[in-house]
Amino acid sequence: MPPFNFEYTFDNFIVGNSNKYVYAACKGVAENSFSRINPLFIYGGVGLGKTHLLHAIIDKIKSINPDANIVLTTSENIINDLYFAIQTKTTHDFHQKYRTCDALLIDDIQMIAGKPQTEEEIFHTFDTLTKAGKQIVLTSDKPPSAIPKIEDRLKTRFESGLLCDIQPPDFETRLAIIKDKANYLRFELPDDVCSFIAENIKSNIRQM
Repeated sequence: MPPFNFEYTFDNFIVGNSNKYVYAACKGVAENSFSRINPLFIYGGVGLGKTHLLHAIIDKIKSINPDANIVLTTSENIINDLYFAIQTKTTHDFHQKYRTCDALLIDDIQMIAGKPQTEEEIFHTFDTLTKAGKQIVLTSDKPPSAIPKIEDRLKTRFESGLLCDIQPPDFETRLAIIKDKANYLRFELPDDVCSFIAENIKSNIRQM
């Protein structure tokens, strides 16, 4: 499981025209834990805030229900966990981990494409959790319909909830992100420097 980052919250996520819809959806899922938005599927390019939002959802759910059993993972971790479970004949432990949680959040779900055993496990895990009224949140670099080599039945499951597209931020949002980060680091940046950075880094927030 990736380490939980307590710095990634809804309060410090800069909202603009490019991400206000996905922000509202994530906050809605978190505040109405295990809501009807299931699954929530977030897609967009690298460095646009998808992982930040996953951690923010966890932070909010935990603030409402500290005892909630939440699993945050990546496709790579699931693939490795399944391989280990098969090798050691401990698939029961694998199922116990992923199919009994209150909320399952998976980053980079597109990475399971073309891996039949992992796809099979995700399919049954998905059905088990949704039938039990548990929450699933997935992120990807593309929408389900555009993920190559993935089973149609999984595409159908992924599209059965709410799809949210997160776009690169506009200039004003980029400027706000830069100023917020500088303030957090207690680093004074002149307005012209902030504007220069915002003008020249347009597609990847992490580069800022």
